[in-house]
Amino acid sequence: MNDWPTPFPILVGNARGATITDIDGNKLDDFCLGDTGSMFGHSPPPVARAVRRQAGRGLTYMLPSEDALAIGPLLQQRFGLPFWQIATTATDANRFALRVARAVTGREKILVFNGCYHGSVDETMVRLIDGKPVNRPGLAGEFRDLTRTAKVIEFNDVSALEAALRDKDVACVIAEPVLTNSCMVLADPGYHDALRKLTRQTGTLLLIDETHTISTGPGGYTRKYGLDPDFFVLGKPIAGGVPASVWGMSDDVASRYADYNRTKEPGYSGMGTTLSANPLQFAAMRATLEEVMTQENYDRMDHLARRLDAGLTGVIDRYRLPW
Repeated sequence: MNDWPTPFPILVGNARGATITDIDGNKLDDFCLGDTGSMFGHSPPPVARAVRRQAGRGLTYMLPSEDALAIGPLLQQRFGLPFWQIATTATDANRFALRVARAVTGREKILVFNGCYHGSVDETMVRLIDGKPVNRPGLAGEFRDLTRTAKVIEFNDVSALEAALRDKDVACVIAEPVLTNSCMVLADPGYHDALRKLTRQTGTLLLIDETHTISTGPGGYTRKYGLDPDFFVLGKPIAGGVPASVWGMSDDVASRYADYNRTKEPGYSGMGTTLSANPLQFAAMRATLEEVMTQENYDRMDHLARRLDAGLTGVIDRYRLPW
C-alpha cells in the first residue's frame, strides 16, 4: 500500500458495497475493491451470512462439508470443465495447474505474455526488454535465470506464438483472456482461436486465468466468447473476499494425470496446503456462486459500467483531455 498515491495510509473502519468508511468517519467511493477481491462489493450479505454460519460450526478440519458437495457441480455448470480443485490463492492454483501440465506433457517450459499478471508464480516473473526475455526487476532472493524455463512473447503476436511453440518444448501457455496489468490489452479478433489452434497442434496445454476477467459475465470471458482451455483458474473474487481459489481441468488432462500418478511412488505431490479446501472457503464460495455472481447482478454491474464510461468519456471530450 506504500505505492498508493495517498498522503498517508487509509485505515478502514468498515466497508459495505462499494463504500469504505475510514476510522475518522470519512466515506470513500472504492474503485479498487481489494484489487477485485471484493469485485461484487464488500461483505455481500449472502457471503457474510454463510461465513457467520460456518464460523459457528468450525473453521477448518481437513474433512469435507456439505457445501463441498455442491461446489463441484456449480463450477462445472458455470465454467464447463468437469474436474475441480480448491486452493487458497490464484497464485497457488496457477502453480498447481502448471505442475500438472508439466507432469502430463513431460515438458519443462511455460509460455507467458509480456506484462501479464498471475500472482507470484515464478515462471511468470519474466518480461521482454528490446525483444529479449529477462527476469523482472525487484524479485527478492531470486538467483535463477527464470528465462531458462519460461518463454515470454507479446500478446496478440501470432507469429511470435508460432515461433515459441514450434519446438514443442512448452508444457503450457498461461494466459489472461485480456491483459489486465498493462492497462487493458484486448485480444485482437481471432487471436484466441489462433492460440487454441496452435497449442493443440503442438501438444501444448492452455491455462486461462480469469481472476480479473470474471467481471465479463457469470461464466467469465471463457464462457461468453467460447474459449476451450485445458485448465481454468479463478482466484480472489470466487469467495466474496474470503481467501480462496479454484482450478479446473478437462477430461483429457484429468485422465492423463491419473495415468501419470499410477507410474509414481506415493509421496507429496507439491500441491495443496493445510488450509486449502477448508469449510469456510466452501461456505463462502457456495454463497457467492449461488446468490452473488448472478445474471441479475452482472446486468446491474454492466449498466453501471456503461454509465461510468459515458460520464468519463463526456468529461474527457468536453475538456479535450489528453487520453
